[in-house]
Amino acid sequence: MKYKSVFDIIGPIMIGPSSSHTAGAAKIGRVARNLYGKEPKKILISLYGSFAKTYRGHGTDVALIGGLLDFDTFDERIPESLNIAQEKGMTVDFIEEDAVTEHPNTVKISILDDDQPFELVGISIGGGKIEIIELNGFELKLSGNYPAILVVHNDRFGSIAGVTNVLMKYAVNIGHMEVSRKEVGQIALMAIEVDHDLDDKVIKEIESLPHIIRVTKMVD
Repeated sequence: MKYKSVFDIIGPIMIGPSSSHTAGAAKIGRVARNLYGKEPKKILISLYGSFAKTYRGHGTDVALIGGLLDFDTFDERIPESLNIAQEKGMTVDFIEEDAVTEHPNTVKISILDDDQPFELVGISIGGGKIEIIELNGFELKLSGNYPAILVVHNDRFGSIAGVTNVLMKYAVNIGHMEVSRKEVGQIALMAIEVDHDLDDKVIKEIESLPHIIRVTKMVD
């Protein structure tokens, strides 16, 4: 087995007890918070597989909410995150799902605020590493380890080339990119991980392109 860094061997800096069930869960929650763009008020969390069976004992529940509160994996407030969320007026419901998923540590976070519904599916793959595999019904593969942009666009010829040309113009290196669509010719989603955070001028130039609906920036 090959390791990219010492953290692949010893695991992340975190509040325990489990890198998969706690650190990974906190990262998934924090990515959801980042992409949603503000503190949510009404949250429904569906847990699958191992997450559903052990989420209370392993601290998955407090880790997910800690992430949604924008706490990092090592934040000492994580054990009290459910109480903190309640004090902030957040309502949280956990559902233990019976459905079998491809990965045992799977969670779906649904933010039910009236003004901006949001749904994200993530998996914790071990050692504090995660993958975001679905966002608002679009399939994707986002690690959460690098800065990224999510580009919602009309599925039209030249849309992808326009975005990549802007990134090339500003010497932005793409580490990972994929495109997902629900139907041909309708709405599509580009998920692009890059090597460094993007300036606002890059985001604005992408937003100005034809067929672009929305650009969301995610920092690592």
